[in-house]
Formats: sequence, C-alpha cells, structure tokens
Amino acid sequence: MRIYVPRDAAAKAVGAEAVAAAVSAEAATRGLPVELVRNGSRGMVWLEPLLEVETPEGRIAFGPVTPADVPALFDAGFGAHPKALGLTAEIPFLKKQTRLTFARVGVIDPLSLPEYEAHGGLAGLRKALTLSPEAIVEEVTASGLRGRGGAGFPTGIKWKTVLGAEAAQKYVVCNADEGDSGTFADRMLMEGDPFTLIEGMAIAALAVGATRGFIYSRSEYPDANAVMGQAITIARAAGMLGPDVLGSGRAFELELRIGAGAYVCGEETALLNSLEGKRGVVRAKPPIPALQGLFGQPTVVNNVLSLAAVPAILAEGGAAYAAHGIGRSRGTIPLQIAGNVRFGGLFETGFGITLGEIVNDIAGGTASGRPVKAVQVGGPLGAYHPQADFALPFSYEDFAGSGGLVGHAGLVVHDDSVDMLRMARFALEFCAIESCGKCTPCRIGAVRGVEVVDRIAAGDAAAIPLLTDLCQTMKLGSLCALGGFTPYPVLSALTHFPDDFATLKEAAE
Repeated sequence: MRIYVPRDAAAKAVGAEAVAAAVSAEAATRGLPVELVRNGSRGMVWLEPLLEVETPEGRIAFGPVTPADVPALFDAGFGAHPKALGLTAEIPFLKKQTRLTFARVGVIDPLSLPEYEAHGGLAGLRKALTLSPEAIVEEVTASGLRGRGGAGFPTGIKWKTVLGAEAAQKYVVCNADEGDSGTFADRMLMEGDPFTLIEGMAIAALAVGATRGFIYSRSEYPDANAVMGQAITIARAAGMLGPDVLGSGRAFELELRIGAGAYVCGEETALLNSLEGKRGVVRAKPPIPALQGLFGQPTVVNNVLSLAAVPAILAEGGAAYAAHGIGRSRGTIPLQIAGNVRFGGLFETGFGITLGEIVNDIAGGTASGRPVKAVQVGGPLGAYHPQADFALPFSYEDFAGSGGLVGHAGLVVHDDSVDMLRMARFALEFCAIESCGKCTPCRIGAVRGVEVVDRIAAGDAAAIPLLTDLCQTMKLGSLCALGGFTPYPVLSALTHFPDDFATLKEAAE
C-alpha cells in the first residue's frame, strides 16, 4: 500500500507531520506493509493535510485528515469514510486546471530523480543538449514566455542578450526571494518538484553559455531550502549538474544562497548586490544585468516560475506552450489565491480567465459569506480591484490597461468589512519599512505618504490632492518597482473606494 502525505510547509502548518506519524504507527500496529511518500502539495490548501492512497483506478484522496481519523481510515480499507473525496484527479478545483509548470507537484516524491524522470523530467534538458544555443533561445522566444516574477519581460529577449554578450564567465541566477503577500508558488514548486527548477536553470545555462548558477532564496523558507539543497546534491551525484551534464561534456554548477530577509532583494539588482556580499540596495540602470550583472558579468536573472516553465517548453516545443493564453500573454500562469476565500490555493491555468471567474467560480467567493469588496492582485504593491473589474481577463496587457499589474499572480480577496483607507496606509508603511534607501522618492516619499494618509483620516480634505501628487512623484521618480509600484494600491483605493476616504467627497465639492 502506497500512502501520500504532503511535506509541503502549508500542509505541515496544519498537522501533516502528525498525520504522517499516525499513519506509520497505525501500519506498524496492524503489521501492514505501507510505503509512506512525502509528496508536495496538490495546492488545495483548504483540504490539507490531504492524504492520498494509490489504487488501480488512480489515487484516492481524503481530507482534511487529522491523526484521529487515521485508525478509521485503516478500518475502512481507505474506502468509504466521511473524509473521502474520491479520485484526486476528479476533484473540480484540480480537474479544471492546465498544469504544465506544476504537472508533477503533489504527484511524485520531490527527491526521487527516477520518479521525476518517469513523469517526463529531463526530456527538456536532453532535447536542449541536441540543439545549438541559438535554437534553444528561439524555442523559448517562440513560446512567448515572460517573466513570472512581476515585470513580465520576455524571457527569450533576455536570454538572447546574454547569449550575444562576450565574456569569459556568464551566470544564471534564480530569483527565489518570494516576498509578496499572498504568494507561495515558488515555495510550493521548490518543495514539491525541485528538479524542475534545476533542469530549467541547466537549460538556461546551455542557451546563454553560462557555467555557474545561483538560487537566491529566502531565510523564511526553511523547508524549501532544505529540499532544494538535497535536490542539488542528488542532481550533482546523478550527473545532472557538474563538469559533464548528462554526459554531454558541458559544465554547469549550481549553488543555493539564502538571503537575510530584505523584501527589496526581490529586485534583481539588489539581489545581485546581496549575492556579491554587499548591502542589498538597488543599482541604477544601465548597465542592465544581462550585460553587467553578477560580479560585472553577463547574467540571466529569472524567477522560479519562469525557469521552471522552460523544461516543458523544450520538451513539447515553444508552439505548444504558446497555444495557451491570449494576446501577448502566452502559456499558463500559476494563480495563488489567498485572503478571505472558501477555496484558497494554487490554480494553474492559461492566461485569459476573468478575475470574476477566479474569485467566484474557482475560489468560491468569500469564506465569511459576505460580498467581495476588493481583490488585490500582484502582491502588496498591486492595485485593488472592485467587483466592477471582474470581467477583466487575466493578462499582462489587460491589467496594465486598467491601472493594475499581474505581478507574481498572487490574489488576496477582501470582503465588504475591509477599510480601504487602512489598506492604502499599509502599502505606504510597508514601502517605508522595506525601502533600501537608495532613492529619495521611495525613501522619503513613503514616509510622507503615511503622514498624509493620517491627515486624511483625521479629516484634512486638502491632503487628498497632495497624496495623489506624491504618488505620481514616487511612480515616475523611483529607481525600482518598490517605490514605483507602491502608488498602485494607494491610488486604486482612492479611485474605487472613495467612501472609505471620509473627506474625499467633501474635497471634491
């Protein structure tokens, strides 16, 4: 009997370790041979801990399971039980998805390279080893893949720039500093399918002529870092990394580095400074990292999800990946649904689904049962969207056109009890705390912004135009997205929820 209990941090947070221990103990007591697999999460967080049992018909799911449920599950032969959910693959939340990047997450043992390969792993890397660097870049360009970390820059163009740069040493850097509120896709993938990220980075190295790579992760992700570190060791021992990648004669070495907790190090140049042992502050551009990045050398800097999408693109072809999505937003996007929702978790789908479908159909509306008031998309620097935006297709262009951003595709849902003035204040306070201090609009503007919002809250109507002007200065004058995007939640709150700014109507009169 093969039983799966996730080792994912979200599952562990709600008791997965105790459930796994209960399964082992119950099997031993009954003298039953049980293979316990600690897989990644399927992404249905409200069902965690989700226990699965392998059967000839497919895996059967039970959840959320507690240690007290385990004896009865054994008594029932893992059949009829109040926590039974049927075939895992038939659960509506999972069945509706198009899983390309997350195809193996929750399915395999994250640290079993044979299982990884049996489920399609290494096919992309093997294909890449038969192609020229230019052909690899062309395949990624044809896929339409864009940066999944927030900026949405075309991955193929970035790789082509690094490929064309002349240098004795080039680098591939993975930005795994996932600091946005309501986001967890990077963590889930690193914990549930780390070899996909390693394979994607190896393909990137082949494409641009790099021989060294670094994964820059967060100190707040101890489980992901532990799994990632073990996966790198396993990959190196198996010849997936090292001086002779899969016997090709091509070299690629990879290291995991852990940051100290600065949110701004999610910005690529601050990240590079941190990797070099310097203070994590933003660099002015130009030069761009693709030409002068880590240690002054040409460097590919991509997010976890961007790099993890690459193996499937190489294995199936760029055109197959580009067949999903709309407009210039191609492929799939792993949505991270959080906040006041009935069904929170990770949902991978093609671009083009509407915001309303995500919130009402997939997330099931609010957990409180109250009406949805606002949805923040793109992390703490993303805009707040009212229900009037629910027809908006989820794509880079559509969100940019509505004064928002896709960002890392995290969505935080709020019901009608939320105070949007407080949310606007939080955005500015967050920026003030996390600013690296390099540029004045961000360093000083955020502090002044908190003061101005406090004036508005106290009834100073004249401060509202000042807040708008200050946001414009931050948006246009900041060196990076921290100061440049902080106005998005502030201005969207002002625009869409004027009743929460008690003096806004008075100011207009």
